[in-house]
Amino acid sequence: MDIIKQKTQQYLPEILENLRTLVSYPSVYAEDGGPFGKANMECLHEALRMGEKYGFKSVNVDDYAGYIEIGQGEKVIGIVGHLDVVPVSDTWKTDPFVMTEIDGKYYGRGTSDDKGGVICALTAMKILSEIKPDLNKRIRLIMGCNEESGSRGIRYYLEKEKPVDCGFTPDGSFPIVFGEKGMAHGLFAGKSENIIDIKGGTASNAVPNYVTIKLKRECFDKDILAGYLKEHGIEFRLREDIDYDELFVKGVAAHASTPELGVNAISHAMEALHAAGIRDSFVREYHDHVGLGIYGEKMGLDLHDEYGRLTFNVGMAFVRDGDVCTTVDIRFPVTMDYNRDLKEIMETKGGRYFKSFGGVNPLFFPLDHPMIKAMLDAYYEVTNSDLKPMTMGGGTYARTMPNIVAFGCDTGEYNWHIHDDNEFVTLESLRIQTECYAKALLNLLEI
Repeated sequence: MDIIKQKTQQYLPEILENLRTLVSYPSVYAEDGGPFGKANMECLHEALRMGEKYGFKSVNVDDYAGYIEIGQGEKVIGIVGHLDVVPVSDTWKTDPFVMTEIDGKYYGRGTSDDKGGVICALTAMKILSEIKPDLNKRIRLIMGCNEESGSRGIRYYLEKEKPVDCGFTPDGSFPIVFGEKGMAHGLFAGKSENIIDIKGGTASNAVPNYVTIKLKRECFDKDILAGYLKEHGIEFRLREDIDYDELFVKGVAAHASTPELGVNAISHAMEALHAAGIRDSFVREYHDHVGLGIYGEKMGLDLHDEYGRLTFNVGMAFVRDGDVCTTVDIRFPVTMDYNRDLKEIMETKGGRYFKSFGGVNPLFFPLDHPMIKAMLDAYYEVTNSDLKPMTMGGGTYARTMPNIVAFGCDTGEYNWHIHDDNEFVTLESLRIQTECYAKALLNLLEI
């Protein structure tokens, strides 16, 4: 049996136990201690202790990030993962911070995004240290604590340390992500005559799975609204209070980069109110510029190249300074430029309701790059798969850390419910990840 495969099998129980430990930390961004919250800080400390237990060098970078390192030499192969997670709802079928096995699936927030990838990478380093103790380069597992809400942890790391020379982030898909779409973020916001309050979504980079709207009494036709939502198969509740009507609409969460996999509760609520005849400036503008579109169709933003299509997602809704606000997350094709291809459209067709927009340009590596080839060769050796390299709309640490791309951790068998209720991972996925990372590191040592 292949020595890496054999050692991976040997370490599977330890992988599960280490992952169970990291999942137990509710490392959602908070302001209750450290740069990103007490739980993030404690999770980082625990991960560093795991490295020390294996006899590796472990360094805390002021609780913004940390790293675990083996090997020697000037060159550094980086593995850049994150320990923070997105918020959870109260509709999980298990405790999201107690890893729970049901029918071969291990449920818990972070099992797939990205604590599982971090543990598999750490285990791959342990395997390498056993089969190739004299490493000619350093291998450094860098763990950030703020990927889901701004990547400040890795930016801070780069103020203290040099960029890595090559490497990957275990936070995308196999066989490899050689391009990441550009991103544009901002608000669709303005005045409303009839919305008293609105709360929707849990993260700006996710399709919202709920929205609750308080509305002035009798400002829309309730029968038409109910008929619209039933026709579209949308679960909803309408409650009448003395002072207001309250509309609750349930959707289906998904990552903002794949809005076609979700059902946008905010957009369906706005379209239902528009259909029900509400006389409201915000609802009218939302209908005219957003609607149910997920490709920016009403904005003239339905752009594409040979690698993919622009996506448009409204993620959260709230009231701020008297305006109804919804967050907008746009992912645009890898060969395009924000200033050249999007900025003018946002400023002219978006009108006064699109506010505070800015963009980050795409990431792109050619497929014949030696680093890309080293990782692809490892994946194909482990899996014998015929999957093709891809680009994606999701953003990873590869945008922040130079010289890396996303390599795994999605092995493709399931919808892992990343950023959704009931996120999970399987033992087989963890095995594949660990083997691929160990073989990829061996290949990267040779370039």
